[in-house]
Amino acid sequence: MKLPGPDHPITIAPHPKRLTVRFNGLVIADSQNALELREADYPAVAYIPRSDVAMERLLASDHSSHCPYKGDASYFSLEADGARAENAVWCYQDPYPAMAEIKDHVAFYPDRVDAIEESDK
Repeated sequence: MKLPGPDHPITIAPHPKRLTVRFNGLVIADSQNALELREADYPAVAYIPRSDVAMERLLASDHSSHCPYKGDASYFSLEADGARAENAVWCYQDPYPAMAEIKDHVAFYPDRVDAIEESDK
C-alpha cells in the first residue's frame, strides 16, 4: 500500500456538475453527488455513488486490477437491450484507508459508454 504524496498526489472532491451516463440509449447513472478523483498527471475520474446507478444493468466480471494507492478494483460489464460493453465499469469495494471516500462508488470508462454528460446541478 502506497500513500499519496508530493511525488504522486491524489485528491478527491465533490464533482461540480450533475453527471448522466448513457449506454445504448438508456440512462445508466444520474448523479448530483459524484466525486472527482485527480491522480498525478492522469485525467480526472468521476466516481458515482452506487445509489445513483442502475446497478441491475451491471454484471460482475471476473476481471480485476490492483492500484498500489487505491487497492483492488472489481469490474462490471454493462448490458442494455441486447448491447454489451465488457468491463466498462470499475469500483474499489474495499479501498485503502486514504481513499475511503470512493467506497460504494463506481467509475465508467468514457469510451465504453455512449456518453458521460455534465450539466448544472
